[in-house]
Amino acid sequence: MKLPLPFFIACRVLILSFLCLFSFFSQAIEWPQQVQTSQGTLIVYQPQPEKLNGNTLTARAAMSFSVSGNDAVFGVFWFRAKLDTDRENDTVTVRNMTVTDVRWPESKDAGEQKFTAVVNEAIKASQFETSLSQLTASLESAEAAEQSLTQLKTDPPTIIFKEQLSVLLSFDGEPKFSKIENSQYERALNTAMTVIKDSKSKLCYLTDGQFWYRAKQAKGPYEYTQSPPAELVKMLPKDTESSDLSAPPAIVVATKPTELIATDGAAKWKSLTGGELMYVFNTETPWLREMQTNNMYVLLSGRWYRAKQQTGPWTFVRGDELPESFTNIPPESDLGGLRVSVAGTEEADEAVLDAKVPQTAAISRKDTSLTVYYDGKPKFERIPGTQVSYAINTDAQVLQIKGKYYAVDNAVWFKADSAQGPWLVADSIPKDNIAKIPPSSPVYNVTYVEIYESTPEVVYVGYYPGYMWSYPYYGVPVYGTGWYYPPYWGGGYYYPRPPTWGFNIGYNNWTGWSFGLSWSNGFLNLGMNWNVGWPTHYRPYHCCNGWYGGGYRGPVIINNGNINIGNKINVGHKPGHHNKQPRHNIYKRDQSKSRLASKQQVKRDLKTAISQRDKANNVFADQKGNVLKRDADKWQQRVEGKWQTLPADKQQQIKDRAQNIDRQQVQNKLQSIDKSKAKQTLQQRQHTQNRQQNRMQQLNRANRARQQGMQRQQMRRNTQRQMPRQMPNRGH
Repeated sequence: MKLPLPFFIACRVLILSFLCLFSFFSQAIEWPQQVQTSQGTLIVYQPQPEKLNGNTLTARAAMSFSVSGNDAVFGVFWFRAKLDTDRENDTVTVRNMTVTDVRWPESKDAGEQKFTAVVNEAIKASQFETSLSQLTASLESAEAAEQSLTQLKTDPPTIIFKEQLSVLLSFDGEPKFSKIENSQYERALNTAMTVIKDSKSKLCYLTDGQFWYRAKQAKGPYEYTQSPPAELVKMLPKDTESSDLSAPPAIVVATKPTELIATDGAAKWKSLTGGELMYVFNTETPWLREMQTNNMYVLLSGRWYRAKQQTGPWTFVRGDELPESFTNIPPESDLGGLRVSVAGTEEADEAVLDAKVPQTAAISRKDTSLTVYYDGKPKFERIPGTQVSYAINTDAQVLQIKGKYYAVDNAVWFKADSAQGPWLVADSIPKDNIAKIPPSSPVYNVTYVEIYESTPEVVYVGYYPGYMWSYPYYGVPVYGTGWYYPPYWGGGYYYPRPPTWGFNIGYNNWTGWSFGLSWSNGFLNLGMNWNVGWPTHYRPYHCCNGWYGGGYRGPVIINNGNINIGNKINVGHKPGHHNKQPRHNIYKRDQSKSRLASKQQVKRDLKTAISQRDKANNVFADQKGNVLKRDADKWQQRVEGKWQTLPADKQQQIKDRAQNIDRQQVQNKLQSIDKSKAKQTLQQRQHTQNRQQNRMQQLNRANRARQQGMQRQQMRRNTQRQMPRQMPNRGH
């Protein structure tokens, strides 16, 4: 429901009373915003982005300038600025603004041009706060070209259907075990679940902390048992949450990329969208049938696959090539959450736009260090088609480029003269070489980590969702590159690489990516928290962090047995159950936040603009520098110091004038001028006509994006308040 502006203002007043409790609401982010200058008051309306490159924003904004006792003069200014983003609080700081052009279209008085210098100085000395939701919505009207990642792999994994509650036990290759000290047991290393082998009886055991299974070999088959070894039960963490299932699910074992689609009994189909689509409602995996063609579709890690029958063959379908019936899925329906994976929908557009905005941070040089552990001496492998090699016998991401060494840790670049260090925060990297790293490489995600600027004390950095393996692909977000990266084995160490398949990964615009194992979260909780027998220097970054939080948001909701694929939070969501996850802003995780520069280190002599909540955020600037205002459903233009309503038929008149070209005159000219010049003249006139016709369309898009941004901001706040309490971050 579209809510009126006064509602948002009223909500803001209420929210302000809770500033001391909720940092999420600590920023003044309403527009317009006020800057006090030496000669008067400058009011800046919400900027309209034209381009975003890294953390550099190019935009224009309408403004008004008033000297005490005089009427306001309206104008437009273009600028470049740096962005500091904080997705956790949904805020953006626009700073270091450089004004590139100023226009005062409503007045020809040369004396008023003196205000230009005042505006320049005021803007340079100011910074503005806005919401990330509003910025991403505004980018929609900036018409930035989106380039798809053509090298992502879209081959389907093995797809298994099971007509009973089931869990996928996925091994990264053949099962491998490591001895648990002071016991007769061994722990399986290359799985996220708890699998233990008795070295005497050779029996294997699997548990989620509640149910126990036994098998004669690691690859199964596993059978439920009520008599596990007592000493094994005692070894488990006592505070591990277990599954809420009343009966043990079946276990399906895989040693290669596999996805499990399980139903509670036989698949039950239900009609949607007037009979155009049907879907299986007793599963947590999106499984649809398109009635016109009778094709079945499943959604796995953001990728659609199509087949006539469950046995396949399954074929990849791009998000922008789905049948029209997918676009018609009602947002409020059981399948409304799937619209984010249908190109062209508002939900998909928002997710793709979100991928254009980096998460930024200021990193303190003196407080930031890195230690890299190798299994023996560092070993490097060349990435084909590049001059980059990467270390294979470590869980860190270390690159060797032309005799120098670079590493990325928690979205911060480091450099060293030796693979062993010492490592220092990098203020520059060989970007051209790094940019050539393809998705087929397990270090591809580092190409999405940036260095923007630096001082002797601070380095300003940022990362895109691609660093967390989330990518825009033909108009929709997809998770993982689709490539399989073999793990490293050696000396008892196992270093896994980020997987795309096997974890029932789904996306929504409010929580980002989530993952699970079909119906139970207990298996993963226990597996990731029980660190008995794991190598001393093993970090679960590649193992676990790459499986969730692929966007920046959270908390992650995981699948847990509530059979309902249609909801507003995530496919397979059940309120009150979610797995532990790191902060969605990497820079604010417990292991990273000590690296953040202090306020004193990043102090800038900038005055923060003050939100003007009593003024409507309805003034725009068109590309020619004219100032326009949206009043209800009508547009007004500032002309000679007054607002004049544009006649409803004005656009039609412009169109008519452009079309009523004197054709006889053109024919006469054709006899005396070159035909190519005549053709060029007609093309120029057509271009002018199109530009005039597009003017109102662009303004309407900008107005719609601004309103949608406000709604997204409010919805995000509501979602943040309604999210269940996050589980303590235990384990590694």
